[in-house]
Amino acid sequence: MNIFRILGDVSHLLAIIILLLKILKSKSCAGISGKSQILFALVFTTRYLDLFTTFISVYNTVMKVIFLICAYVTVYMIYVKFRKTFDSENDSFRLEFLLVPVTGLSFLENHSFTPLEILWTFSIYLESVAILPQLFMISKTGEAETITTHYLFFLGLYRALYIANWVWRYHTENFYDQIAVVSGVVQTIFYCDFFYLYVTKVLKGKKLSLPMPV
Repeated sequence: MNIFRILGDVSHLLAIIILLLKILKSKSCAGISGKSQILFALVFTTRYLDLFTTFISVYNTVMKVIFLICAYVTVYMIYVKFRKTFDSENDSFRLEFLLVPVTGLSFLENHSFTPLEILWTFSIYLESVAILPQLFMISKTGEAETITTHYLFFLGLYRALYIANWVWRYHTENFYDQIAVVSGVVQTIFYCDFFYLYVTKVLKGKKLSLPMPV
């Protein structure tokens, strides 16, 4: 395991912690897409089924359990504990537009046609687009709270660091996973505009705002 993988995992975990603390501190999930959080919970569930079949390391197991717990706690807080603050009107992205093609692609393009492998592939493809409901919600409302932009920044940074991890592994281990790499690059591309706005506005103390869709 290299430094880029570790920093990527730390960035991912930090993003989730920022989101959870934001909800707990404000007692509100305003501005947060519940649909994106459902997709992330589904990503972790289908990816980490190997918890019951394969032991890799203590670090690997602990991180998987933490991500699973945090994902479902987040969904619980949005749809149960603080449901009165949830903006369902603006969280209107049609999930079937993501789930149907991702499911089909996971059956067509995978490493081996076995249940666990198909579910792992499904999780990789789904993660690459899981943030779209959140970005759609921001574009629909026209702005995002500063703390929400921090969450998105660290989530995007996690993917960028994982690209560095794959480059490192290719040069040092001659390891290359086309499914993971292509999906990760696609996911990082979705964050590019946001990264620009984050650096030029949020880091300068300005509120991130986007043009409202016509």
